[in-house]
Amino acid sequence: MGTTTTGAPPGTALTWSLRGRGPDDLPVVADPAVPDGPAEGAGRGVRVCVVDSGVERDHPLVGPLAGSWVVVKGEATGEAEVLPTTTGDTCGHGTACAGIIRRTAPECEITSVRVLGERFSGTGDVLLAGLRWAVDQGFDLINLSLSTTRTRFAHHLHELADRAYFARTVLVASAHNTPVESFPWRFASVLSVGSHQEDDPVHLYNPSPPVEFFAPGQNVTVPWLGGATIRTTGNSFATPYITGLSARLLSARPRMTPFQLKSALYLSAANVTLAPRHHLPAGEASDDSEN
Repeated sequence: MGTTTTGAPPGTALTWSLRGRGPDDLPVVADPAVPDGPAEGAGRGVRVCVVDSGVERDHPLVGPLAGSWVVVKGEATGEAEVLPTTTGDTCGHGTACAGIIRRTAPECEITSVRVLGERFSGTGDVLLAGLRWAVDQGFDLINLSLSTTRTRFAHHLHELADRAYFARTVLVASAHNTPVESFPWRFASVLSVGSHQEDDPVHLYNPSPPVEFFAPGQNVTVPWLGGATIRTTGNSFATPYITGLSARLLSARPRMTPFQLKSALYLSAANVTLAPRHHLPAGEASDDSEN
């Protein structure tokens, strides 16, 4: 069956093919070329949502929050809903993630959505509700230092991840700490993160995905409950570093798309070097597989 387009202005509806319009009918304003070095911004103007166990209010290493929400299930209906809260953090995990984001991008705006309870407990339904709310709010970045191994939630999470991607909301998701299948970090539409043990605060590109980037997350100092800090290890704590770095990139170039952001992170990774381009006559191909 052939595809058609609607008469709606560009960007207001899905366009499955382009007919009767040219470049002048589809203007796009972009920022200058994607940087190949460290970001210049400090996160100002970038809205980040931490979907986790909550964030301790006024922790000295986190600072004020733009908002604090919790997912609860209604007693009558059993349906999950997102409500404002003052309960803070239930186990310290969300506070740690928010503190790493703040340390990396000090001027970004942080909002908390609590989907985990004490001892890191949670359900797929609550995670879906919190993530769906965050996507609907149009945050620039959503930090997900968690995942689910329940395959029955994978399809719904995949749909949400794709919806976020096309709405220019970037999901930064932590890979599981053990080699098991879990979601949503496995999806190509998210930024997937594992940890490395380098002392330098740098990120690395993984040439053998599905995990795309590695960041500091082993024996790192993070904020914790009661205004304290602890040293801990896990992919959970590498993920907010990439979220903060992404906030800096978006602060410097706010029109950057998700695929441009991935490219910028790739080009600025400590283990990526730019090789000289080989110019060949038309019709000839180059095989660099053994170089």
